[in-house]
Amino acid sequence: MNRLSLLKVLPLLPAVLMLPANTCAQTYPVKTVRIVVPFPAGAGADTTTRLFTPKLTEALAQQFIVDNRAGAAGNIGAEAVARATADGYTLLTAPASLASSRSLYKNLSFDLARDFEPAAMLASAPFVLAVHPSVPAKSVQELIAFAKSRPGQLNFASTGIGGVNHLAAELFKHMAGIDIVHVPYKGTATAIPDLIGGQVSMMFTSTLSSLPHVKAGRLRALAITSAKRSLAAPELPTVAESGLGGYESSTWFALLAPAGTPREIVTRLNATIVAIGQTPEIRGRLVAQGAEPLGGTPEQVAAFVRSEIEKWRKVVAISGARAE
Repeated sequence: MNRLSLLKVLPLLPAVLMLPANTCAQTYPVKTVRIVVPFPAGAGADTTTRLFTPKLTEALAQQFIVDNRAGAAGNIGAEAVARATADGYTLLTAPASLASSRSLYKNLSFDLARDFEPAAMLASAPFVLAVHPSVPAKSVQELIAFAKSRPGQLNFASTGIGGVNHLAAELFKHMAGIDIVHVPYKGTATAIPDLIGGQVSMMFTSTLSSLPHVKAGRLRALAITSAKRSLAAPELPTVAESGLGGYESSTWFALLAPAGTPREIVTRLNATIVAIGQTPEIRGRLVAQGAEPLGGTPEQVAAFVRSEIEKWRKVVAISGARAE
């Protein structure tokens, strides 16, 4: 390039340098968007994400695909997205379990609050507090009284140490002031049969895995763990309204982008996901899975994630839980 040409170009450089920041949000997306799900296909995070991806593809006229990166309780996939380019083309479906990761695992290379831009909540699903029929309690208050009369004799199942339903039980144990024994399993598929068989007394588990057995009389459901009653089981009272005021615990899935992603992209993703979640089709399919769409602005999602990190940090400290 000769000197004259360079002089003509130089005044344009500031405007040219501004183009990516200004135009990427207006045209986003212009290529395939990859949503990393840090669990295997078929897991709750996966099935929830796959409800939204076809609708995102339709609404934004570009492919949204799922990339399953399982391992280390979701930490491997989360780390990959934390290190990705902050351009909106690599996103993360963050499950509730990631909120307690920093408290459970040593030497994590990412921070959920620092390294991500929360875009939107996909859905939230409460647990059911279910007991084996041999447990005489018909309510949360009766269960607490029964446990207090037999300290250390009742046990509860979970899908693994530090998992969301384990910590839900630890929070219940602490707030109720009871002594119950944790029996960790390697997933719902092994825990539920033992709960049905009476090898364990109680469990905080999903509506999908528990309600069919409740209807068949193999288990008894005492309460739901969300702040309000669930559309999937409106007949069940919440734990809070059953006498343990302030108790709330649910599993949830949030869509996060790497920190530094342009605000306009985050806002567009938020508006699109909130609209999709409120359509009768998606809302109905979520309810059928025992979940509900949450909505909320990016600021509200960020505040919620921070509150969950702090909440479960305290529970982990109280329980002494450590990931294996």
